[in-house]
Amino acid sequence: MKIEFTKVQTAEQIAEVARLAEQIWREHYVAMITIEQIDYMIDKFQSVSAITDQIQNQGYEYYLLQQQDGTAAGYISIRVDNGKLFLSKFYVSKAHRGQGYASQAMQFIEQLCKERGLSHVWLTVNRDNASSIAVYEKKGFINVREQVADIGNGYVMDDFIMEKEIALA
Repeated sequence: MKIEFTKVQTAEQIAEVARLAEQIWREHYVAMITIEQIDYMIDKFQSVSAITDQIQNQGYEYYLLQQQDGTAAGYISIRVDNGKLFLSKFYVSKAHRGQGYASQAMQFIEQLCKERGLSHVWLTVNRDNASSIAVYEKKGFINVREQVADIGNGYVMDDFIMEKEIALA
């Protein structure tokens, strides 16, 4: 099924992203990090106020992945960073996985790179997130380094940094 990519601009759309984030994070990350860290990270990075600040003040763009009936199946967040596209968030809800949405989203992201003259996409992924790492590798990303980032409150993000080269020609 084909999906549409709707740029998040309204308060209602931001609230929809925050709702999706809470749902997806609570079902996906519980096997990797504690509930307390999930709560902290949702509040710090994916609450309505955090997403609003990222869009208005930090140069992030959010896009809802929407089915033809308007149902939101997931979301992505990007930002240009040092001449590359940083794929900050890439989430598809559990009910919508396995339907080709990740492939469509990657095509959309690659098109954005080409339109903006950006030769690489990079992302961070929890090193214990084997299913997501496998998807990224299948999509042509390679692991370029490891990163441990202190995010406050005694928590760290223990990630791989993965990157994909985009052919601009």
